[in-house]
Amino acid sequence: MNERPDTDPIEVKVVDPSQPDTAPETPAEEQVSTLRLVATLAVAGAVAGLLIVLVNLHTKPIIDEYRAEQLRLAVYEVLPGVARYRTLYRVDDALVAQVPEGAKASDFRQAYVGYDETGEMIGVATSRGESGFQDIVLVIFGFEPESGILLGMKVLESKETPGLGDKIFKDQVFVDQFFARPQTPLAAIKKGSGKGLPGEIDAITGATISSKVVVSIINNGIADWQGVLQQADLEQIVPEEAP
Repeated sequence: MNERPDTDPIEVKVVDPSQPDTAPETPAEEQVSTLRLVATLAVAGAVAGLLIVLVNLHTKPIIDEYRAEQLRLAVYEVLPGVARYRTLYRVDDALVAQVPEGAKASDFRQAYVGYDETGEMIGVATSRGESGFQDIVLVIFGFEPESGILLGMKVLESKETPGLGDKIFKDQVFVDQFFARPQTPLAAIKKGSGKGLPGEIDAITGATISSKVVVSIINNGIADWQGVLQQADLEQIVPEEAP
């Protein structure tokens, strides 16, 4: 009689469809709400913006006061011998002591008329900016309106290349040339190539472009202001500021 070979019993699982599925579920990955993310970023941005505004409100008056003081000192520097000066505003190509009602002084170009201890006018200072090798170069300079003789120059703002272009205010030999009463218009020349003509300014070796920018600012500034200043009765203006 043939015997059936030994086999493992087959286990059959009976599933009752009426019973709930008790198999463990895989945890679903938590999703970050887009709205919540946007709201968080918006709040963070608003807080950062508020902090910037508060810092600006706090520091702006300090910065403005510092710049005003530096400008005041620069006027005396580029007008050697000045004891007092008065600020005039250019309104419709005329010089006035007060800006129109409701207007801001910063909206108008300004000229600073300097006087000695006796009240005699020495010269006028004004500022002007032009594009340099890197960025805008801002210069204040003093001159005699009638003769056009330059009295002095100071660089107020510059981002020229350190070690080269920044010599326009660090190289004292270059700066001193503008206080030697050169006749304008000036001419930037290669150092050592001058012919002894009035208005020659030796450019800085390696910073010729920056040197020429300073000369251009002064020439263009005097050409722009000289006619307006000559038409004004500057000798009759009473100085308003003391050292």
